[in-house]
Amino acid sequence: MTIQGKTHKYPDNVDTDVIIPARYLNSSDPAELAKHCMEDIDADFVRKVKPGDIIAAGRNFGCGSSREHAPLAIKAAGVSLVIARSFARIFYRNALNIGLPILECAQADEIAAGDELWVDLNEGLIKNLTQGTQYRAEPFPPFLRRMIEQGGLMASIAAN
Repeated sequence: MTIQGKTHKYPDNVDTDVIIPARYLNSSDPAELAKHCMEDIDADFVRKVKPGDIIAAGRNFGCGSSREHAPLAIKAAGVSLVIARSFARIFYRNALNIGLPILECAQADEIAAGDELWVDLNEGLIKNLTQGTQYRAEPFPPFLRRMIEQGGLMASIAAN
């Protein structure tokens, strides 16, 4: 599976409260959550993001609460992939559960806002088409790739 998109860049320790602020948690509707995605860290995000875009971030992306709303809002906003130096473990699991591809990459800090990336999820290969560089991430094993491609844990269970 390959993904290509423009990046939106964020720093270390982006927590779930800025991914989807708590004041919007009265809804679990993905479309409603998407309207407020990242607004407390990047007020223009929902106007800038295009389907297929990629988020690149530093360490500990998705720290904070265990709410599944955070990866759901990101996915519903049209983001196809999140690449970070590291993820908070609960965000990592929640992202996989809803079928949002994520990759940990030690060189995520080298990716700049607006860079065009081409990513092969099967190989863990990230090509920065803007900078002419490439990076490696640990690819998911086949069963997790299948789960992501099927739309997450519940969809995968229903399909099998």
